[in-house]
Amino acid sequence: MMSRSMLQPMNQTLTLPVAGMTCASCVARVEKALKKVPGVTAARVNLATEQATVESAAPLDPSALGAAIEQAGYDVPEQQLKLQVDGMTCASCVGRVERALKKVPGVLSAAVNLAAGTAEVRALAGTPADTLVAALDRAGYPAHLPTADSEAPPRADREGWLVAAGALLALPLVLPMVGDLFGRHWMLPALWQWLLATPVQFVLGARFYRAGWKALRAGSGNMDLLVALGTSAAYGLSLWLWAREPDGMPHLYFESAAVVIVLVRLGKWLEARAKRRTLQALDALRELRPDTATVRGPDGERRVPLAELRLGDEVLVRPGERLPADGTLVEGRTHLDESMLTGESLPVAREPGDAVAGGALNGEGLIVVRTTAVGAETQLARIVRLVETAQAAKAPIQQTVDRVAEVFVPAVVVVAVLAGLGWWLAGAGLETAVVNAVAVLVIACPCALGLATPAAMMVGTGLAARRGVLVRDPQALELMRQVRVVAFDKTGTLTEGRPQLVAWQALAGDDAALLRDAAALQAGSEHPLARAVTQAAQDRELTMPAAKGVRAEAGRGLEGEVDGRALRIASTRWADELGVDTATAAAGAAQAEGRSVSWLIERQGTTWTARGWLAFGDEPRASAAATIGRLHAAGLRTVLVSGDHRAAAEAVARRLGIDEVRAEVLPADKAAVVAALKADTRAGRVAMVGDGINDAPALAAADVGLAMATGTDVAMATAGLTLMRGDPALVVEAMQLSHAIVRKIRQNLFWAFAYNVVGIPLAALGLLSPVVAGAAMALSSVSVLANALLLSRWRPS
Repeated sequence: MMSRSMLQPMNQTLTLPVAGMTCASCVARVEKALKKVPGVTAARVNLATEQATVESAAPLDPSALGAAIEQAGYDVPEQQLKLQVDGMTCASCVGRVERALKKVPGVLSAAVNLAAGTAEVRALAGTPADTLVAALDRAGYPAHLPTADSEAPPRADREGWLVAAGALLALPLVLPMVGDLFGRHWMLPALWQWLLATPVQFVLGARFYRAGWKALRAGSGNMDLLVALGTSAAYGLSLWLWAREPDGMPHLYFESAAVVIVLVRLGKWLEARAKRRTLQALDALRELRPDTATVRGPDGERRVPLAELRLGDEVLVRPGERLPADGTLVEGRTHLDESMLTGESLPVAREPGDAVAGGALNGEGLIVVRTTAVGAETQLARIVRLVETAQAAKAPIQQTVDRVAEVFVPAVVVVAVLAGLGWWLAGAGLETAVVNAVAVLVIACPCALGLATPAAMMVGTGLAARRGVLVRDPQALELMRQVRVVAFDKTGTLTEGRPQLVAWQALAGDDAALLRDAAALQAGSEHPLARAVTQAAQDRELTMPAAKGVRAEAGRGLEGEVDGRALRIASTRWADELGVDTATAAAGAAQAEGRSVSWLIERQGTTWTARGWLAFGDEPRASAAATIGRLHAAGLRTVLVSGDHRAAAEAVARRLGIDEVRAEVLPADKAAVVAALKADTRAGRVAMVGDGINDAPALAAADVGLAMATGTDVAMATAGLTLMRGDPALVVEAMQLSHAIVRKIRQNLFWAFAYNVVGIPLAALGLLSPVVAGAAMALSSVSVLANALLLSRWRPS
């Protein structure tokens, strides 16, 4: 682990951890690499503390230093920190918070989610969280590490009461405007207007002054600053007009200032309620965890808190209870409702020996589960972390919005000043000029811009999780809609992944000896084909001798010694490379039927000779053919990428209707196949669907990687999307969901920009009063969030 990293601002010194050093020569290499970084004046490395101290006359970039250390062959450990950030109101706040965090020594990147009110920070390991919190406090945004309480939806009672009180005070100011419509003069005396408007301006509106001042002090602007400037101008203009005619009944604008503040606060209250609804999917996942578990021990049953559950504990789960942890079913039979984990709507039958997941709802049977993963390592906990990370991350389109937001507030202030000056110079008078400038300030909607993308992504990723699609990388979800080619692995992806040994034939010796020796050689392997061979030998009660020196050849087979004879289980490709005669009619017929064929070969002198062949059958998944058909109907091209023999791969492709076949592909070459598909100008975006360790490079190479959760952790860690059910139909569902999410983002951005593009010119031309402008500004954020929430109604076609 890394130790503490910190920067001494006075002398521009950065201390960062280095892992992997073993001797003095390592120290020299690291120091030499660091000194080559532009701007570094000195570098000292301490082997005992595993730290490097770098000095520079200018601010240091930890990323550049880390890259130099990694190029030298060493590691710079990192950590991920999550902060709950208060006080953010618009897209401008997002930029300020990110800039404040990135200035902290050791911070490599920072991503802020306005809708969730969180900041995800990637930093050098050991970077203290309190340093990040202090930096945000200085920027005007109180922050803290998330706790169980902070994850729960905050209470909005106080905000609601404040808005209600402000509305009661503003109502008498608005009634005269209504009376004017009926020819009634209900205008209050100036003193009463001032008495009603002042508490609204400086009590209910205090948050705008505080946040606006902090923004000004930091050299930037935000929505709060616009509201504070606009309402203060209206309030100040009213005082000036009143002072000019203290005994008369001048037209004052106290109602504009008060009503704008009430409307904006009302919008913020509605916005907060809508934000909490965007987190409902995540809350529902968290609620799947029971608080306690019933553990069976030597002294009987005892109820323990979930935190005290340990690996290997035997847990009793009664009908109607949720499983507290992942495990293996050891007693009883039941049906489990796993819909919240996999999206599978029907209960799944489970019996002794089956793996079960924590959070699943037990059906009708009393069962006993031996835990295999507890706490943060359970499948449910990993799903929650993935959803949290996906909701906190930024989609590529949001980065463009953030750049617009950085200049939005200053631009609005300039437009307001120009509009006021223009009206004043045109002879309209100071009163009209100020009112129109106020309207420009209060109609500007940076909040809607900041919420448009993250709100849709939060609802979309939560919905995806409920449907059985876990999003690790939001960019993958955004790119999925652009995919034109889908490449599939065969075994375990399009097929059930449970191959059976369906035929075997000895070319030298008898069939039983062939099966016995093949099973002996593969007895220690976890490969699906190896398990099929050993199971067939066990079913026939064959005695398997011990194999020695067994070694696997990735994508080819394995070799070892059985009874002193050098044997290999080889794919047809490997056998051909070794010069083995594989031209047997029976084996060719099996491959033509879509069977995978392996060869047992024996070394005789310097050559290898075939002892016989083994054919395996693996049935396609029930939804595979329909999935391929739906992809074709959507205009996509499909490719089968398999390490299997060409005849077998082509037979499966014909059965499922797949367009192209890339067969006999070694694991290391799958990524190259994907790269070639991407290079094809006709291809467009390429998605790869796989489940095994050998698919991981291809999943990483694709524009979008989709991993089956029924496969390996390596594949799931590499892919941008994980399909929680072993169902290829989820590929189509993920694509449709991608279209729905991006469509919703575009709708939100359209409305957010439309409010500003239409509203600001109308306000500048004097066609909108400040009250109408304030209402429009409040409505913009609420409408964007409400539109995002409509996504939760989405269903696949």
